[in-house]
Amino acid sequence: MNKKELLMQKLGCTEEEALQIIEDDKRIDKGEKLFELTAEQKKVAKQATSTGTKKHTAYKFDKKSRKENPIKQQIIQEIFDFINEKADFSAENVEITNKERQIFFKVGENDYELTLVQKRKAKK
Repeated sequence: MNKKELLMQKLGCTEEEALQIIEDDKRIDKGEKLFELTAEQKKVAKQATSTGTKKHTAYKFDKKSRKENPIKQQIIQEIFDFINEKADFSAENVEITNKERQIFFKVGENDYELTLVQKRKAKK
């Protein structure tokens, strides 16, 4: 049973009316306005098509505060002091670039960066 016959049977309309309904449906699907809605009908249509997603997400970009690691800070400081004062080589531009992790220095024309990594305890 095709669409025309189904409309004729379900709606009890003539063949011409069924063809007109099919044509009107195609035009409405393409966005054409074939009739105007009353104010009340527009209100109901708006409610029916509403998705209810008007709330905007408020993102919070708070930085996580990291727990200080005084042992790593002390190790970095002592390596820094050693490179500056007791090393057998002449280091220039020695600076701590991350107080718990990195030291940068220059020896001759070469740049060096020392990175301290603390290994995690093995899971049991």
